[in-house]
Amino acid sequence: MGKRIGEILLDLGYICEEDLHRALGVQEKEGSKRRLGEIIEETAIKEEELLEALALQFNIPVVDREDFPTELPFERLSHEFLRENVILPLKVTDSTLLVAMGDPTKTDAIDALEATFGYEIKPVLVKRTSIIGHLEILFASREAVMKRVIEDVEEDVQVLEVSEEVDHLKGLAQEKGIIQLVNLIIDNAVKDRASDIHIEPGEDSLRVRYRIDGILYKKELLPLGMRPAIASRIKLLASMNIAERRLPQDGRIKGNFGAKEVDIRVSTIPTVHGESLVMRILDRDSSFIGLEQLGFDSHLLQRYNELIHTPFGMILITGPTGSGKSTTLYASLDRINSPDKKIITIEEPVEYIMREINQINVKPKIGLTFANGLRHIVRQDPDVIMVGEIRDLETAGIAIHSALTGHLIFSTLHTNNASATITRLIDMGVENYLVSSTLIGVMAQRLVRRICPECKTQYHVIEDMVREFQLQADTLWKGQGCEHCSGTGYRGRIAIFELLEVNDDIRELIMEKTTVRELRDKAIGLGMRTLRDNGIEKVREGVTTIDEVLRVTQLEL
Repeated sequence: MGKRIGEILLDLGYICEEDLHRALGVQEKEGSKRRLGEIIEETAIKEEELLEALALQFNIPVVDREDFPTELPFERLSHEFLRENVILPLKVTDSTLLVAMGDPTKTDAIDALEATFGYEIKPVLVKRTSIIGHLEILFASREAVMKRVIEDVEEDVQVLEVSEEVDHLKGLAQEKGIIQLVNLIIDNAVKDRASDIHIEPGEDSLRVRYRIDGILYKKELLPLGMRPAIASRIKLLASMNIAERRLPQDGRIKGNFGAKEVDIRVSTIPTVHGESLVMRILDRDSSFIGLEQLGFDSHLLQRYNELIHTPFGMILITGPTGSGKSTTLYASLDRINSPDKKIITIEEPVEYIMREINQINVKPKIGLTFANGLRHIVRQDPDVIMVGEIRDLETAGIAIHSALTGHLIFSTLHTNNASATITRLIDMGVENYLVSSTLIGVMAQRLVRRICPECKTQYHVIEDMVREFQLQADTLWKGQGCEHCSGTGYRGRIAIFELLEVNDDIRELIMEKTTVRELRDKAIGLGMRTLRDNGIEKVREGVTTIDEVLRVTQLEL
């Protein structure tokens, strides 16, 4: 049996025999209900000295609180359980869970963690006061935590504007408070399901905004003096040049934030008030979305499914940035992927890694553009090619030539509706006969916010609205706003679609160099339902609101 804690403390010279006998007397008087080390700590030693002795007794290493996470690795852990046992899960590595302990005798708690989560537990020792204090931070409201961190950082950044030398900025980026603040900004964004984080300097403050479900919300207003430190920290994480503040830069961050594995694309631009930063969040942990989950009704899903199983031709997905085009493309490729097909994609960047599909990142700096990459892809004997975006005539020409030679091509364009996509290709310089002979379908789409299911309620609409939108009843649904949707009444998004199938009638119009209006009217006459039609149907179903549909279809012809 190893030495007792009292003997170890004696050997270390932290207590004398008198201290030990006094503590043993207290323990005997109280009926051995308290640990000897705890009693000695109250009268004779510091917490750090007791921790050193416990480390020797149990052969467990000591770590500093700087290793503490900003987010628990698991959600199913109560504050009461962790506080009572003075333990704090730190991180998961492969099959091991690293756990900070303030009391290594609490083996039952360790056994409970191991049984609950299935990981091998690797304990480390940390001061009890540090663990309890950090638990208070983790389980406090996010607003309170952010306020506390900002106050701590603010004390240290009073002179940040005085010097922006590179060495000084690198030092700031490594400051514990700045690290915690930047991590907290990203953590909160991931928890809020934000797609983008905007950090924008103004005349006298630094504004932090999150884009959630397509809408920007102001989250924090920070002291302007924090700008150099925050920008430097983010640029350091993204492997960007800290010294360069005059030119735009792009970078990428990979890591665990908000208990999720995420990729973050970072963009900086210089403004009159300093660098403005935007971080696009790509959630690697999010489950893959199939075609059925995108928002198709049964009829539209059937038509689109038939289209993507065509052996050759070109299918274009159109809509503004952030309208879900990439998600639809990935779902489409996943649907048609099979052992007898070779599928190659070229993207900027690859957002989701797909099983058994060859994916390529464009790298313009070394000459790997969409057009150049596409030239080489066709030599790889593909059946299906996905081009992230058709940006110029060269890319369009190669894509169309590939469709003519027996390949199925998927790509995207930025147009307001499906009909406008056809005229956009012609305006880019593609000949009418090439468009009519290769294009087999165009699908326009937008994302509308879903009504929050937790605060969903019915309301009456006026008769004029019933007539205008051909509603089947005078009651619709809306969200009242609750804690689950941050008071917005919406949570999550769903797509609305407009599918134009290129048949002989449409091909004839393309050859006649017709207008967008004529193409659109013809397609509607042939049964195409517009974005607004599809959106209003989702309003009738109680999925979204009229306001949302009107917001995203304002530019419809």
